[in-house]
Amino acid sequence: MQGLVRLLLNLSHTSLRISLKNLHMAFDIEMIKKVYREMPAKIAAARNALSRPLTLAEKILFAHLSPEQPLDMFERGRHYVNFAPDRVAMQDATAQMALLQFMQAGRPKVAVPSTVHCDHLIQAKVGAKEDLETALNVNKEVYSFLASVSDKYGIGFWKPGAGIIHQVVLENYAFPGGMMIGTDSHTPNAGGLGMIAIGVGGADACDVMAGLPWELKWPKLIGIKLTGKMSGWTSAKDIILWVAGQLTVKGGTGAIVEYFGDGADSFSATGKGTICNMGAEIGATCSLFAYDDKMAAYLKSTERADIAELANGIREHLRPDAEVYESAEKYYDQVLELDLSTLEPYVNGPFTPDLATPISKMKEAVEKNGWPAKLEVALIGSCTNSSYEDISRSASIVKDAVLKGLKTNSEFTITPGSELVRFTIERDGFINDFESVGGVVLANACGPCIGQWARHIDDPSRKNTIITSFNRNFAKRNDGLASTHAFVASPEVVTAMAIAGTIAFNPITDKLKTASGEEVLLNEPSGYELPPKGFAVDDPGFQAPAEDGSSVQIAVDPDSQRLQLLAPFAEWEGTDLKSLKLLIKAKGKCTTDHISMAGPWLKFRGHLDNISNNLLIGAVNYFNNQTDSVKNELTGEYGSVPATQRAYKAAGIGAIVVGDENYGEGSSREHAAMEPRFLGVRAILVKSFARIHETNLKKQGMLALTFANKDDYDKIEENDTFDIIGLKEFTPGVPLHIMLHHSNGESETIEVNHTYNEQQIEWFKAGAALNIIRKKFNAPVEAEA
Repeated sequence: MQGLVRLLLNLSHTSLRISLKNLHMAFDIEMIKKVYREMPAKIAAARNALSRPLTLAEKILFAHLSPEQPLDMFERGRHYVNFAPDRVAMQDATAQMALLQFMQAGRPKVAVPSTVHCDHLIQAKVGAKEDLETALNVNKEVYSFLASVSDKYGIGFWKPGAGIIHQVVLENYAFPGGMMIGTDSHTPNAGGLGMIAIGVGGADACDVMAGLPWELKWPKLIGIKLTGKMSGWTSAKDIILWVAGQLTVKGGTGAIVEYFGDGADSFSATGKGTICNMGAEIGATCSLFAYDDKMAAYLKSTERADIAELANGIREHLRPDAEVYESAEKYYDQVLELDLSTLEPYVNGPFTPDLATPISKMKEAVEKNGWPAKLEVALIGSCTNSSYEDISRSASIVKDAVLKGLKTNSEFTITPGSELVRFTIERDGFINDFESVGGVVLANACGPCIGQWARHIDDPSRKNTIITSFNRNFAKRNDGLASTHAFVASPEVVTAMAIAGTIAFNPITDKLKTASGEEVLLNEPSGYELPPKGFAVDDPGFQAPAEDGSSVQIAVDPDSQRLQLLAPFAEWEGTDLKSLKLLIKAKGKCTTDHISMAGPWLKFRGHLDNISNNLLIGAVNYFNNQTDSVKNELTGEYGSVPATQRAYKAAGIGAIVVGDENYGEGSSREHAAMEPRFLGVRAILVKSFARIHETNLKKQGMLALTFANKDDYDKIEENDTFDIIGLKEFTPGVPLHIMLHHSNGESETIEVNHTYNEQQIEWFKAGAALNIIRKKFNAPVEAEA
């Protein structure tokens, strides 16, 4: 109840007047001092052990080995290694399940600095003020739960309206050379300040908050050498759009992408953050830039001069060794090189973020592919591009257009990344600029980027086009409509196309006609990396936890439709798994959005039973090319995926899901792993996995398996039953086998691979990693139900 009272007292923009200037020093400064104090010796030890120079990623990884982890020459992409991250960050949609799990761990307080950020549950519909007020009312139960749990366990709480988690982290918590994990796939945004920041599921966050080591397969390294300098219409967003086109949505899987070179030092820290943020779209573990003067300037501008001073003191340890610059091919597994002076703006999409088209070829691509050229909505902002620099450059385009007698020819929305940014751009007149051309400023939240958008459209089935400065553009991602062709570009290009009203427009060469018939060319964008008058904010939206949370009571109504206390998953029964039914053979791309949709389903993120009703409803069934239509082997009839699986569960029958390449790409949402586990799916068998999703499945006690021969995917028939053989001898590096029983009476056996190590096999046997944590801290099961 204490948390609820404090939340209600502090939710308005006029309460809890905390100014950044009044904080005087950075959050968790003593922890940061300790990291920097110990870093040089740890790096020296690693350099001696390897007898070679180190990349920046290696320096940070070695400096964050868990105390019990022996220093070794870890093999990239093979060895699992234990780490000790400096902090944890959670957004409200994923924090619910993460904290419901942490409540089972038996710890009185989090072991590392942790924060919760309320950014995902605010739906964009009318405008910032009205949408925030609606969210406070609709999500009151969830917000009070998160505030109470934060109070009790010593977690910092960022209120609804404070901003998007990644922007808030960049402004307050990210620091060069640090390591953090976050329950969102775009956690790597903090790499813009030289931090290894990795997206994880809630179970991983639970481990770290409980004081346990965090396990990661030692990543491969991709080096991207940047030379030259950007100018004109080109921005940092175009770098990652180009990279996505080069590496594809799975080219970075299992790797840290490290940017280096003179070109990398030439642009802003927030531009670096944009690139690291969208590195999630190539499957990268995270992305990283070396500490430089641009980072120091951003730290000082956000009232963290103390961190800049500390970082300057160990600057050589926050950059790759000199030899790495000289012979990059010796130290990275793959190297790309890009001359920024030759880079032009890119537009990526539709339906996938790696379909990269240079702006000079866009008109041709639109005609060739039959994409709807008319632009209906242009959206700028989000966690990827909502910095002061982004907004100021976009505002310069709007001002130039107004002076030339132009107006927007599509709907135009602006999503500030944080209250700090919103307050500052309002003070500096940019919001007035956007509103002068009909722009609508939305709440400081994720909104349309994650499907939290009540879009207005005359015919939802009509093919249409939108363009955003967001990061993802999978089908249905933004507005839930399969007919929407979503493209991704820089805020500058999005703004220019909003004025043109078409995506077949190149602002570098194409002129626009004014109301008077004059043809004019838009000026190149201009802006400021940092606000000339400094950042300002009234209430940034932070709520510190109670000094002593032991007396804070956390109540969850048993009849709640939003929250549900967790019961532990059952342990493995000790036998091979026999007579499993095929739930679905998913065809083509199957992201976490297909497995567990966001949008209207976000409201159930704290209620496992309710949200399980969206299990795989977006996946395409291989056998009928339909979504949410699979054969129920008990009745012979077709029905929805969740209903079919509930029927199997009720009958005590296990099931298997079969998928294609890069299964589970996209968001970090562990619901995509918890839902099949909860409903009785025992194994996921695919051609390949996205990193986070594979880990999430393992954490929840699932079998995550891959075809040893990818062509065996074609052997799976709709009426098959499956026996998973070899589980009694489940061993790292040793394949398992699956016997396929076909409906014609014939059977065949296929080999399947796995990447489980000894500890992960124990998770499977225990029923979930959390079951082991509970036993370790002797947490009573009675407290969970």
